[in-house]
Amino acid sequence: MVHQSAIMTAVVTTRPSAETRDRLLRNRLEVRSWLYVVLVALFALVIVGGATRMTGSGLSITEWKPIHGVIPPLNQAEWQEEFEKYQQIPQYEQINKGMTLHEFKGIFWWEWAHRLLARGVGFLVAIPLVFFWLAGRLENALKPRLVGLLALGGLQGAIGWWMVASGLVEHVSVSQYRLATHLTLACIIIVAVAYIARGLATYTQSPADRGVRRFAGVMVLLVLVQIYLGGLVAGLHAGLTYNTWPLMDGAIVPGDLFVIEPAWRNLFENPKTVQFVHRMFAYTILVAAVWHAIATARSFPASTHARRAWVLVLLVLGQAAIGVGTLLMQAHMHWALLHQAAAMAVLIFATAHWRGTRGAYPLPSKVPAGG
Repeated sequence: MVHQSAIMTAVVTTRPSAETRDRLLRNRLEVRSWLYVVLVALFALVIVGGATRMTGSGLSITEWKPIHGVIPPLNQAEWQEEFEKYQQIPQYEQINKGMTLHEFKGIFWWEWAHRLLARGVGFLVAIPLVFFWLAGRLENALKPRLVGLLALGGLQGAIGWWMVASGLVEHVSVSQYRLATHLTLACIIIVAVAYIARGLATYTQSPADRGVRRFAGVMVLLVLVQIYLGGLVAGLHAGLTYNTWPLMDGAIVPGDLFVIEPAWRNLFENPKTVQFVHRMFAYTILVAAVWHAIATARSFPASTHARRAWVLVLLVLGQAAIGVGTLLMQAHMHWALLHQAAAMAVLIFATAHWRGTRGAYPLPSKVPAGG
């Protein structure tokens, strides 16, 4: 009995006082608001990246200058120098030969804007992180998570250049493998930001059981896989062919899906196979979302968890409809960007739902020093 009483006393004493709790929650609100701004910036970055891809602008800047690259050409001589560098790569020789300097500026500005926005996101993470850290407004458990975000951003910049480099020597576009990797890492960063931000929220609903929590996490993983497949589709321009639905090449399961040897390469290099797998996986996600919503509603009827699970179903349905529209419109730029934006919305909501089923991060027993 003495041992149990001591344990209960220890538990009670670790709970923050009302004043401490208010200060912790205020700090969390500030950090969460900052992370939401970062999330919006990341969303915009992905969309600008998609537009850069759709306009064929991604190879217009042939060098990686993390610092000096912020400054665009400022006079005619500098513009001509950039244009001459572009004229030396295969994309110009095989696709854009005869392009004027004025036309080159059009694709240059897309890529420059994408890189500038990426650098801006880096500063948007780094500067407030230093401020919150020095001001003592970060809980100890948050610090490694936020530093990890910054590290992932640096890795993403390096992978972005690794992707661009694949299209500068022998090919007229970037590798679909590297494009899909670049897009997927961007989405992993988005998941991390959304997950941390939602973990700092205040929830009135108690956490869900382990089964619901796990399946909510699986839904996030499924969406990430589908986005990776979408990156392969974009990299292979696979959305420009077989623009019918629900049939593909006149059949539910078309032929010639495994014409490349070895067979596994078809999953990454055969445009027909890649588009087919992307379609089938979309159906899989829809079925999984409905299953998750039904299971959650049965376990937690009339709960926030159940309502969010059904909202996720609606979002997946909407994204599927946009995907079909994009296919039928032969991947028109506006439809393609809408499809990409909707994918980000599904991913962010799925992540928020997953974190919601787990509840908020536990409050520490005291306010960080200086907080």
